[in-house]
Amino acid sequence: MSTKQDLVAHLLELRTRVTHSLVALLLVFLCLFPWAADLYAVLAQPLLAKLPQGTQMIATDVTTPFFVPVKVAMMTAFLLAMPYILLQIWKFVAPGLYAHEKRFLFPMIFSSVLLFLAGMAFAYFVVFPAVFGFVIGSAPEGVAVMTDIEKYLSFVLGMFMAFGVSFQVPIVVIVLVRMGMVKVEQLREARPYVIVGAFVAGAVLTPPDVISQFLLAMPMWMLYEAGVVVAARMPRRPAPEAGA
Repeated sequence: MSTKQDLVAHLLELRTRVTHSLVALLLVFLCLFPWAADLYAVLAQPLLAKLPQGTQMIATDVTTPFFVPVKVAMMTAFLLAMPYILLQIWKFVAPGLYAHEKRFLFPMIFSSVLLFLAGMAFAYFVVFPAVFGFVIGSAPEGVAVMTDIEKYLSFVLGMFMAFGVSFQVPIVVIVLVRMGMVKVEQLREARPYVIVGAFVAGAVLTPPDVISQFLLAMPMWMLYEAGVVVAARMPRRPAPEAGA
């Protein structure tokens, strides 16, 4: 009976946290909705700045001019509400963790979010201008470059995801060392394979141009090295201790 009551209590707590997160997301979205078109304009700025004079983006579907900016507003709302959503997740899982697990997981989660946002920012401010300048400059003479706004959004989301995930490399390295799955010496010995893997990942996850591949591979390698340095300075994993 006690186990059943505990399960019900956990489910009720989960429902509360999910409800709070969804309400926060909805409130932020409603605040951003009037500026949905402006948010899309900001997102499209790296491409618009590289388009030839007199050209512009296009919409090929009837509903695209409305729904695409709304999607951008929703994604922006999620990013802005993420700290509160993560707080709700933490409040749900923290009571079941040991004290040393809390001390390790909280900075890891916080760092992971910051690195993901850093990856997105790197893609927006560094990669997009370089890639769009290269692609548009490579267009044959007489070809007007006018990208559909929905296809542009899909491209941007894919790049944001690729760079956001690739910037998680140091977190993965630190967690693997912390869990005892690998040793720092093994990570150092694997450096040549990591470099090759980074450039392979750049070729797979980015458009087929050398610039974007290089701009993804180099940060992955550098972040791997940073993860190795941090992992080497970490204290040994402590024995489990009671306390939630």
